[in-house]
Parts: sequence; structure tokens; C-alpha cells
Amino acid sequence: MSPTTASAPGIAAPHSASLPLRVLVLGGTSDARALVEALAGRADIAPSVSLAGRTRNPVAYPAPTRIGGFGGAEGLAAHLQAEGIDALIDATHPFAAAMSANAAEAARRTGVPLLALARPAWTPRPGDDWQQAPTLPAALSLLGEAPRRVFAALGRNEVHALEAAPQHRYLIRSVDPVEPPLAVADAGYLLDRGPFRLDAEVDLFKSHGIEIVLAKNSGGTASAAKLDAARLLGLKVILLARPARPDVPAATSVEEALAWLEARLHGRSGRAASMRRGV
Repeated sequence: MSPTTASAPGIAAPHSASLPLRVLVLGGTSDARALVEALAGRADIAPSVSLAGRTRNPVAYPAPTRIGGFGGAEGLAAHLQAEGIDALIDATHPFAAAMSANAAEAARRTGVPLLALARPAWTPRPGDDWQQAPTLPAALSLLGEAPRRVFAALGRNEVHALEAAPQHRYLIRSVDPVEPPLAVADAGYLLDRGPFRLDAEVDLFKSHGIEIVLAKNSGGTASAAKLDAARLLGLKVILLARPARPDVPAATSVEEALAWLEARLHGRSGRAASMRRGV
């Protein structure tokens, strides 16, 4: 993409109505993919996608896609300016705290408008037996000392923390293989990608004798079935609380993000309806 020239250092140039709005989506979530799919084929918006590269075989996006880090906030700011990006959307995973912080700083440096697409966290429903922990070590302490059969959905980059509680028997699900395997006496591995079905989750937990579900509070629908299954089976759930996100304009749905982009496209001031800060 051809770069645009900023009107002053650190200030993004005004968008010309004769050019498509260049939108960079920091992706890696189902929300990011749904947003890009909604934008694909439009003549007035030119989306591109950046993926961190943590997943070996990411689902393809219908837009130009780059894989790999930028080199911190400074590198992302340089990319925004070099590519003439008019709007930045942080649709990364709710636990990608470092990337979200870099996005906020890069937007501040360049003046490129930033929106966080942050799906709501899961909240307990009647019949749930939940505990939330601020850190992974705190979550592990909630498992208790007695050996339990634990279903863990933490992501392969964090799952080795389970070695601090080796007395438990773990069933670990991830998109990519856990390498090296955990240094614990009893661990099984499942490779799978959501969305997951409730009946399949119930069968999985029953067949493996699962007693506790340990997961991140990621929100969304793709992996929520494990929580529904735990409720039906009367299982304890331990959720790792989300890290703090930068205080930037935020949307909780793809529809809200599209409304924000329409406002940018047509040069309207202020935030789109239903926008909230700091979600």
C-alpha cells in the first residue's frame, strides 16, 4: 500500500474521501476475522491484517496479512506511517496485554485513531461454581493440594505453568502441540480449534472424569461450551481474570466496530453510538 504523508510529526493526515480508508486490524480472534470478512470487497475501505504468529496454521483472512511482531510500539508506529494507515483496530486476544499496550502507544505517537474490539468477559450464571484468579499462580493454588483431574485450556504458551502443581492429572487442549510436553506425571493432550459443541464437551469431560475446568476468561462464544458443560455436570471452574487494557475507545461487537469505521469514513466527529471506554 502507498503511504500517505502526515500533516505534522505525530499527527495522522486527514483522510481523503477520494481514497479508500486504510484500516489495519490487529487480529488473531474470531471477532477480528468476522470484522475483516464484513469489510472484504468494499471499495471504500481497504483492510489489512497483522497476526502475532503464535499459531502455526492460522485461519486465513480475506485481506492482505502480515505475520510477526513489529518490534514494539515504535515499530508499529513506523508501520502505520509507512503504510498510510487511517485507522487501527486492536482485535487481539483479551490476554494479549503487551500488544494492546503497544497499539495504544503507537496510536498516540502517530495520531492514528484506535479502537479496541474487546468482546465481553464471561460472567457466572445460576448453577455455576466459579472462582476467578488474578494470576496463573493464584489460579493453580485454587486447585488445592489433593490430586484432581483438571481440564486445562490456557494456550500452549502458558500451559507449562502447570508444572508448579504436578500432583494433578491434566487434560490439556490447544490449537498447536505443547512442546516440550509438561514435566508432570500425568498429562494428556488434545489438538482442536473452536467453536466447540456442548454435547461434545459434556462427553469429553465425562469420559476423562474431569473434576475442574481451568481456563482464561476469554469471552465470546467459540469456546464457551466448556463452561456450559461444567454447569450441567456440576464441575468447579477456575478462570484466569483478564489483564488490564489501555483506556482507549472500545467496541464490544463487530457491529459497533463497523459503526466506528463508518464514522471515520464519513469524517464524523466523536465516537459511534454505544461506544464505551476502557472495556
